[in-house]
Amino acid sequence: MSQASITERAPGQLQLAGVLDYSTGPLLREKGARLIATSPVARLALDCSAVEKSSSVGLALLLAFTRDARKAGRELSISALPKDMRQIAQVSGLLDVLPLES
Repeated sequence: MSQASITERAPGQLQLAGVLDYSTGPLLREKGARLIATSPVARLALDCSAVEKSSSVGLALLLAFTRDARKAGRELSISALPKDMRQIAQVSGLLDVLPLES
C-alpha cells in the first residue's frame, strides 16, 4: 500500500507528500478538503516538494483543492510541482488552470 499525507505545517502552509495514486487519493481528498475549509487564513500555500510519485490522481487532487479553496473564499497557490506531475498537467492542458507559483 502506498504512503501519502497532506499536513498543515503552519497556518495556511500545507504540504502534500508521498505517492499520489488510486489508493491514497480518497483519504488525501477528504483530509485536504477539511484542512482548507477550517484554515483560519485567507491565503493558502500548498507545497508539493515532498511528492515522491504521482499518477493523474495527483492532478485531480490539486484541481479539487483549488475548487475547495475558491468555495471557502480562500486563495490557493501551489509550489514545487514535481516533474511527473508537471508533465501530466502539460499534456492535460492544466498548467494554465492550476494556481502554480513560478
